[in-house]
Amino acid sequence: MRRDVVRCSLACWLDSLNDSFVHSAAFLRRGMGRPTDLHLALLLLLFLALCWGQRSNPDVRRPSCDRCDRRLACNCSYGGWTCVPAVTDRALTLDLSFNYITAVTGDDLTGHRVLGSLSLHGNKLAAIHPSAFDPLWSLEELDLSDNQLTALNHRWFIKLGALQELNLLHNPYSCLGPRAVFQTLVQLRRLRFGGPALEELKRGDLSGVAALEELTVHANNLTRYESGALAYVWPLDRVTLSLRGPFLRDAALASAVLWDVSYPETQLVLEDLLVMRNQSVQPFREAASRRVRKITFRNFSVSDEAIVDLLMVINGAPLTSLFVDGVTLTGEGRWERAKWTDHKSIDEVYIRNAVVLKVFHFASFLELSFLLHYPSKVSVINSQVFVMPCLTSHLLVNLQYLDLSDNLLTDLTMIETLCNGDGTLKGLRVLNFSGNALKSLSTMSQQVAKLSKLTHLDISRNGYSSMPTGCSWPSTLRYLNISRAKLTTITPCLPITLEVLDLSNNDLNGFILSLPALRELHLSGNKLLRLPSGGLLPNLQTLTIQSNTLNTFSPSDIQGYMRLQDLRAGQNKFICSCDFVNFLRSALRGLGDVHLGDGEESYVCDSPLHLQGEPVGGVRLSVVACHRVLFVSVSCGAALFVGMLACVLLWRLHAFWYLKMMWAWLRAKRSCRRRRRRDGVESEQLLSYDAFVSYSERDAGWVENFLVPELEEPRENNEDATTHRAPRPLTLCLHKRDFLPGHWIVDNIMSAMERSRRTVFILSESFVLSDWCRYELDFSHFKLFDGSAGGEAAILVLLEPLSKEDVPKRFCKLRKLMSSNTYLEWPQEEGGREEFWRRLRRALGGEQD
Repeated sequence: MRRDVVRCSLACWLDSLNDSFVHSAAFLRRGMGRPTDLHLALLLLLFLALCWGQRSNPDVRRPSCDRCDRRLACNCSYGGWTCVPAVTDRALTLDLSFNYITAVTGDDLTGHRVLGSLSLHGNKLAAIHPSAFDPLWSLEELDLSDNQLTALNHRWFIKLGALQELNLLHNPYSCLGPRAVFQTLVQLRRLRFGGPALEELKRGDLSGVAALEELTVHANNLTRYESGALAYVWPLDRVTLSLRGPFLRDAALASAVLWDVSYPETQLVLEDLLVMRNQSVQPFREAASRRVRKITFRNFSVSDEAIVDLLMVINGAPLTSLFVDGVTLTGEGRWERAKWTDHKSIDEVYIRNAVVLKVFHFASFLELSFLLHYPSKVSVINSQVFVMPCLTSHLLVNLQYLDLSDNLLTDLTMIETLCNGDGTLKGLRVLNFSGNALKSLSTMSQQVAKLSKLTHLDISRNGYSSMPTGCSWPSTLRYLNISRAKLTTITPCLPITLEVLDLSNNDLNGFILSLPALRELHLSGNKLLRLPSGGLLPNLQTLTIQSNTLNTFSPSDIQGYMRLQDLRAGQNKFICSCDFVNFLRSALRGLGDVHLGDGEESYVCDSPLHLQGEPVGGVRLSVVACHRVLFVSVSCGAALFVGMLACVLLWRLHAFWYLKMMWAWLRAKRSCRRRRRRDGVESEQLLSYDAFVSYSERDAGWVENFLVPELEEPRENNEDATTHRAPRPLTLCLHKRDFLPGHWIVDNIMSAMERSRRTVFILSESFVLSDWCRYELDFSHFKLFDGSAGGEAAILVLLEPLSKEDVPKRFCKLRKLMSSNTYLEWPQEEGGREEFWRRLRRALGGEQD
């Protein structure tokens, strides 16, 4: 075995060592020619160095497995490993089953002090280093089954003082070894060993395992057995034996084994037996004499004659439970010889996966009436039963539990089984007809209506597609299972006495029914869009509604259930809204009265799209998403405040006036340009006036009596008479006289300004207060910035003293002109007026040089 371990460890690094050696030798041959002793010595030193490096680094080129979950459970099965891969030393469970591992070295499991479970099942394990498991101080479960271990070494288990479960099945060892292999496993509770090669069991093989609870021994080819070899571990809760060969060839050996493990409190499980004749039945005398109460047969082939012999052998034994799982029955059903036997203690008969060869050759089972009177629990499962005759039902006088699930019952044969609903099985409390071919729920309710003690009815996995409006059920019915059918709606057919109702895996899209006594409701696997109304289920404590089309539920939905404690609503397509996420996270933390029994990982977001697949408990939503109304309200309020503040600021800065004037100016300019294009004339040809006069109505008298006569009808003064020259008459534009009626007044103003070389403003307090004068000032202000107008387009005439502070601040250009003394003041004295008119004419271009 030691050689095998060394060979496996070398296999992990032999390739790299060989490559290094070959390359080194080639280098020496190329560099030094023919090898000498010195060369060989150098090669030997290199080889030893590489070997030492590999020994000091056992994990070099060792494969690693990183398939560990959050619970530190590492599943490295089906990985194709040929050596034990490296995993985190914090692993609690390590599954290496179904690989190609051939050996476990002394360093493979170093550091795994917290490992609790190790499985090497289904490998090609042939060698284990004696100290391979020494680091596993905390190991509780070890599975070495289905490997190639030809011998067991007690040194493997010396340091495994915490081991509770050990599986050594199906390895090719013929005995447990010369020494007590399990001597140090004082905490061992479950032990499985044996296989096709096991031939010998000796007394003392199981010494040291006095606390054993379950023992499994596969010894189909056992040939040598020392009496008392298995008696050392008495008493056991459960013993499983595979003794096919001894029962067929050596009844004495089988009897000795059964004698050592048979006790009243021990459940005896016998596997892979072939019992066809009387000799094969004799070992059961030992079990009967030790007053065994529970016997289980698995993979059991038996004839009717052998059954009769068995009934005669265990006659009078206090056998209470008989379980048969996987039985093949041959013969013709002749039971007469066993009629006299006493089996009054039989209480439970369990038969599953039964096959009756040539069933139509069998006589009636009515001859087993001496057995059918006693059991209170009968189960015949997956055995192709299509009917239980009413006569047989009459014989089951003590029956309280009947399970005929996974058979071939139809509505007609079910009527025969229940004797057309006459209440024959009056003591029946539990009835299971699941997995048959029943289709009529009305027929079922009628057949069980007279079973006055029936409390549990399981009719799941049948073909029920509809539910009648009314049904007659026994008033004692408390549990009803109609899951995995084809129901689309529910009706008042369901009894109001129910405490537990299972309607899982149907096609229901709603649940509206009052069931005041209901404590548990299971609705998983349907098409429900919302939780059932809690007001209809006042006593509900458990609700299961997984795998539906549920999008959300809220605290108000839960508050409708007055007594709800356990809710399982995972595996639905949840919309992760703020309210739902906050509520569910509180429920997951256990802050509410309702416990989410299916765990956080079952609640996953389906929408919105960016959260799809995220666990609801880990979702973090923004304030904007969760308080959208508040956010919008605050945002709108802030925007309104900023807008109002901006409006006030713009008003103070006269921005609105600028915008209004700009719009009017642009509009007027556009009209003017359009008119020019239409008339085909230049700007200079459009000038019709020397000046446009802007004045207030209160100053009209001064304009008409002084300004117009002086400029349009000049008279010769003394200077002019001397030089024989008179001032040129000027053409003035006055709004009273020259504006076109019917046109927009703004257009008239702009047209007058466009057609005038200059604009004369007669400034006074009345002018500043006049709206139309201010319009004319406004347009003149814009014209000052027009590229076609000169800087002297406006002439200011102060008719009365007026400071620039009296001019609105928005007329910045005019205020600037006034501050630069470019305006004329009307003199109050008569003597200064000639100079005033002369300067005004010169400004208007009417003074001849």
